[in-house]
Amino acid sequence: MTTAVDTNVIVALWDRNSRISAAAQVALDSAAGIGPVVIGGPVFAELVAAPSRDESFVDFFVRDTGLIVEWTLSERIWRSAGRAYQQYSMRRKVQRDSGPRRILADFLIGAHAVERGYRLLTLDSRLYKASFPNLGLISI
Repeated sequence: MTTAVDTNVIVALWDRNSRISAAAQVALDSAAGIGPVVIGGPVFAELVAAPSRDESFVDFFVRDTGLIVEWTLSERIWRSAGRAYQQYSMRRKVQRDSGPRRILADFLIGAHAVERGYRLLTLDSRLYKASFPNLGLISI
């Protein structure tokens, strides 16, 4: 079974807190033991954009760990992400949620996994459960 990885898991892997980093490493190793581990283009872009990281660092990390980057997102993925983001925005308005606002990349990550039939490894299962109820989730 293929596992897609959310940006937050890789960022946790790089965290200086050894407990968080170790949990991310165990989850990634477990996923790799079951099948391919992938990231979508939006995850790659978010990793490059993180403070103190650059494109060559992320390129090396991807090669070194054997992650597969799926650069191309189909029309179905884009449409699914747009619908999920719209529904999220409506839920947020109705619930008068004043918490941090999610960005479209989160919904591209979820739509990529669900439309390709992957499960998603994440630290944020709440968002994905609400937005993609048929998505298989692995939470850290």
